[in-house]
This record gives sequence, structure tokens and C-alpha cells, in this order.
Amino acid sequence: MATGKDRQRQLAREHYERQMQRRVEREQKAKRTAIIGSSVGVVIVIGGIVAAVALLGGNDAGTDAASSPTASAAETAAPSASAPAGPKPYDAATGTCDYVKDAGGGQVKDVGMPPAKVKTTPATKTMTFKTNLGDIVVELNNAKAPCTTNSLEFLAKKKYYDGSKCHRLGSAKFPMLQCGDPSAKADGKSQDGTGGPGYVMAEENLQGAQYKRGVMAMAKTQAPGSTGSQFFLVFGDIGLTPDYTPVGTITKGLDILDKVNKAGVIGDAGDGTGAPKQSVEIKDVTIASKS
Repeated sequence: MATGKDRQRQLAREHYERQMQRRVEREQKAKRTAIIGSSVGVVIVIGGIVAAVALLGGNDAGTDAASSPTASAAETAAPSASAPAGPKPYDAATGTCDYVKDAGGGQVKDVGMPPAKVKTTPATKTMTFKTNLGDIVVELNNAKAPCTTNSLEFLAKKKYYDGSKCHRLGSAKFPMLQCGDPSAKADGKSQDGTGGPGYVMAEENLQGAQYKRGVMAMAKTQAPGSTGSQFFLVFGDIGLTPDYTPVGTITKGLDILDKVNKAGVIGDAGDGTGAPKQSVEIKDVTIASKS
């Protein structure tokens, strides 16, 4: 016959299992909806409009137990010491970046880890996306976002982006096109936005960051240090908080983004975003130093 202590242990175990399940569901939801996602878990209020953005990753209410207004006392008191340490920012003294394994789950296209040693010169590099609609060219800010630039260059050399589809398009109030999930189907039905390279890095170049027309920035989940391979291209002005690495400026191809925007979205997620009706497929990506 079960004793009172046995019953207490059983209840404690069941509570712990429910707590872990809710945590996994929150993390998966944040990962799936992150912009802005890399893989890109954030709810942004823009001009009185709630725009779910992720990341990436193509956000939602992916909060942790400590910040959730409905979290129980047991959940908020749960120890967090076991959580893995996030990636460190660029170390100017050693010229190194910190890329760490992505523990958030999701679809992984494993191409290895970028080299840790980087250079901040030249100050800018040119990134060219060859798409089915023409070239989109971005001037990367290598001086202020060296780890992000290094990661993009690594992924480009590994052909990581080749054949991928941009999976998330925003409305007039959230004017961006999100790409970089190699597993995305961009059909308005799939759970796009979960794909990544299997590693994450710290955000960079956030001081005074603004997301105006022509900016390329990296998607992420709600958590700091969750930048991966997903990015978003801004063709209007977005009132985001400075949490997403602005890695470069679009110098060619804004007309392509305008064309895609005009065609509209399919599978509206309820926040004005969805898969672009006008498909955008990345055929090839190259990065070169400016001459």
C-alpha cells in the first residue's frame, strides 16, 4: 500500500514532468516562431499593432517560467544553473568568436562550426544572393559584426543556403522578408522557421540599432545569444527593439523585395505575416571583400 511519502514523491514527479513538458513546448514554440527566428519567440508591439516576429527563422509568447504571469511558485523557483551558458561576444583581445551548439532543437543542416579566429578587416564585405528573381546584394559590416559576417561567409562557402526558400513575409506594418531556414517549404502550411546550422552566436552591433528600409538583420528567438542562420531583409521601417544583429545594408535588390511584398502572403499566421505568394528561392550565395 502506498504511503503518504510515496504519494508525495509521485505528485512531485508528475509536477516535474509537467513542468518540463511545458518548458519544452515553450522553447519549441519560441524556436518555431522566432524572427524573428533564427531560427528566428518574441511579441513586438508596433504602432499599436501586435506583430508576432521571429529567426529567422519567419514569434509568439515564448516566455520562460520566471517571466510568465501564470507561472506557479514551484516553476519560478526551479533552478536554472543547469541551463547551458550562452555564447560570448567577440573578443577583441584575441580576435575570436564564440560559436556554441544550439540546444534549442529544430531542424539542423549540419555543416560544422565556423572558425573561431576572425578579422575585422576589411571593414565591409559584399554578400550576393542569387535568387530566382534576380540578385540581392548586401554590404556586410564586418568591422562591427565580425562574428556574424564570419558565420555568413562560412555558411556561404558550405553552400548552406543554396536551394532554400524565403519563408516569411511581413505586411505593410511589418515590412520584412525572412530567409535562411534550409528546411523551409514556404507553402503557408508547414512549420517553417525551425531550421538552423546547429550552432548559435551572440548578437552584435546593437548600440543604436534601427531596422529601416534596406537593413539586413539576423533573426533570433527571445533568448539572448540565439542568432543562427536565419535573417530578415527590411523593405520598410520596423520599430523593433535593438535586439537583432544589423549585419548589413542592401545595396541592390530592394525592387525585388517590393515586388514580393506587392504579391502578398499565403497562410497568414494571424499577425499579417505568412509565406510569400511570390516564391523567393536562393540559388547561390557568395561573399567577397570589397576592392
